[in-house]
Amino acid sequence: MAHSSFKNTALRGDFTIRCGGKLLDLSQPRVMGIINVTDDSFFADSRTRALADVVTKAGRLLSEGATILDLGAQSTRPGATKVGAPEEVERLLPAIRAILQAHPDAIISIDTFYASVAAACVEAGAAIINDISAGDLDAAMLSTVGALKVPYMAMHMQGTPDTMQHNPQYGDVVKEVLDYFVQKIAACKAAGIDDVIIDPGFGFGKTIAHNYTLLKHLEAFHILEVPLLVGVSRKSMIYKVLGSTPQEALNGTTVLNTLALERGAHLLRVHDVSAAMEAVKLVGLMKEMP
Repeated sequence: MAHSSFKNTALRGDFTIRCGGKLLDLSQPRVMGIINVTDDSFFADSRTRALADVVTKAGRLLSEGATILDLGAQSTRPGATKVGAPEEVERLLPAIRAILQAHPDAIISIDTFYASVAAACVEAGAAIINDISAGDLDAAMLSTVGALKVPYMAMHMQGTPDTMQHNPQYGDVVKEVLDYFVQKIAACKAAGIDDVIIDPGFGFGKTIAHNYTLLKHLEAFHILEVPLLVGVSRKSMIYKVLGSTPQEALNGTTVLNTLALERGAHLLRVHDVSAAMEAVKLVGLMKEMP
């Protein structure tokens, strides 16, 4: 595939998505702040279980500029302990209710691959579903989200969280992920999902080389004409290259977020909202320069 053929693809920024009765304008990139209601996430500082701490963290992320709070109750790092749907619901529902009581206007996305969890959380007030499997791990997910009429973030993953890093292989990673999304977007639309956001799935069934190839050619995905979510925050594609740790990977995260914004990312999913907002502001100013 000649990736250079995508160089002149228009970097569309005029998307809006409907979240809980409100239209969210993506003409300016938005930041999603991560809240993990789990003890098992790869980045220790993102783990929050006590409800008071969840609410405090939500308030901090919102004050720093997060447009969306992304709540997850299951770690999907390689080797993580799998959590069932009932336990996800048990962890997530009190968190959703507590956040919305303190911050009624907060837009909450739910990071889950279970259709039943998606349905329960939207009923409790969540406004977006963020699925690392794009419906591939639960056959009921697409039809459920279509019926719920909420935006759907569909991520590409080769394999499952258990197997994804066991020697991932591609002939042409950009072409294969792009082809996957052509079919997935069509399936989402057929299921009645109006707002589809795609996530190339950095670190999910990809080597470091695959990740950087996808980032380098991120503009190719604008041909799909849907909003583009990038999640590289503190991932091993950063700290393994730099010989550091997740705790030391904030500067590298900002570098890659900047590159993603220059290539037209509409949403950044991050642990560190302030730093991401600074990148959005500075890249936005550069794009306005004659």
